[in-house]
Amino acid sequence: MVAALLGSAPSRLGNVPDIRDVRVVRGLLQLHGVTVRPGEEPGELVLDPTHVESANIADIDAHAGSSRIPILFCGPLLHRLGHAFIPGLGGCDIGGRPIDFHFDVLRQFGATIEKREDGQYLEAPQRLRGTKIELPYPSVGATEQVLLTAVLAEGVTELSNAAVEPEIEDLICVLQKMGAIIAMDTDRTIRITGVDKLGGYTHRALPDRLEAASWASAALATEGNIYVRGAQQRSMMTFLNTFRKVGGAFEIDDEGIRFWHPGGQLKSIALETDVHPGFQTDWQQPLVVALTQATGLSIVHETVYESRLGFTSALNQMGAHIQLYRECLGGSVCRFGQRNFLHSAVVSGPTKLQGADLVIPDLRGGFSYLIAALAAQGTSRVHGIGLINRGYENFMEKLVELGAKVELPGKALG
Repeated sequence: MVAALLGSAPSRLGNVPDIRDVRVVRGLLQLHGVTVRPGEEPGELVLDPTHVESANIADIDAHAGSSRIPILFCGPLLHRLGHAFIPGLGGCDIGGRPIDFHFDVLRQFGATIEKREDGQYLEAPQRLRGTKIELPYPSVGATEQVLLTAVLAEGVTELSNAAVEPEIEDLICVLQKMGAIIAMDTDRTIRITGVDKLGGYTHRALPDRLEAASWASAALATEGNIYVRGAQQRSMMTFLNTFRKVGGAFEIDDEGIRFWHPGGQLKSIALETDVHPGFQTDWQQPLVVALTQATGLSIVHETVYESRLGFTSALNQMGAHIQLYRECLGGSVCRFGQRNFLHSAVVSGPTKLQGADLVIPDLRGGFSYLIAALAAQGTSRVHGIGLINRGYENFMEKLVELGAKVELPGKALG
């Protein structure tokens, strides 16, 4: 959606979920003069950036704290308007997610940045210039920032230690459709040759492999059987291997993947999160709920976000046995070692979970609490479910269709 801002012609994007992050981006685009309307197909948007304009800072600031995505508007707005204002950013509290990466990158392109009370004001006194950039960590957001900025910058940009997630490749495909020149090497290096003008695109967004894995973990934890239409094997191969090692079963066809608990005992595992093609950090939290039902000791080493295991305290209140450690457990030493972060966990199981009052801490942790509540004996009350709407479309309706007994205050759903 943000890439459409770079074009001189309308773009058409399919398979767009109705989630809060999409609504935030849509609102920000419209504030800047981009026309966003539904397409002919369900889940399709047509984005027309023909009349891009400056937005009122107060209107932009109204989105402050609701999402981290506004940071990605920097490069496109600098190209289209010569300036940009970015409000304070929100997002999940799962560890340090420094926006310094983004601003350091933009300065290298030639942008000037002024920190103000209500956010950051950026200017491009002249056309941005291509540059050589090496990221200190293969951040998905910072890689997206470089791509969205470099495509219209003068000259060649070389990005080292880039993120190579499927979503990054998909963004590159979108930009190439618009007229960009981008080459990916096998060593996490991306080279972008700037062009003078980009057009529109017609594209279908990738299925959400993170949501697919969440439902797979729900099937495992609840001894259930869930067919995830649209789930794709290629982008989930690492997860599928781990799912099978734990004892889960799956079947792949042309339309999606069916995940189920085949009966018998689940097996404990040693698990380490990593950037793609490793085990994704967003897969970790839902799977940990299933690991509470596995026999033996499972070791989980979180190497991407240092505070992501904080959600386990609520699982312990429900009857799980999860101990957190500051050491790097499971083999390799990560950047959080010796830094006093509780970023490793030992999960002892199986344990019977009991219903409890739960307060959702973050997006994936929130969905994990729903899984735990459904796997537990008795009734749980889960507070703050609005946060889950950031990344899961119609999740309440999906739960009801799967047979969950869910009730909102004053409204029985199933």
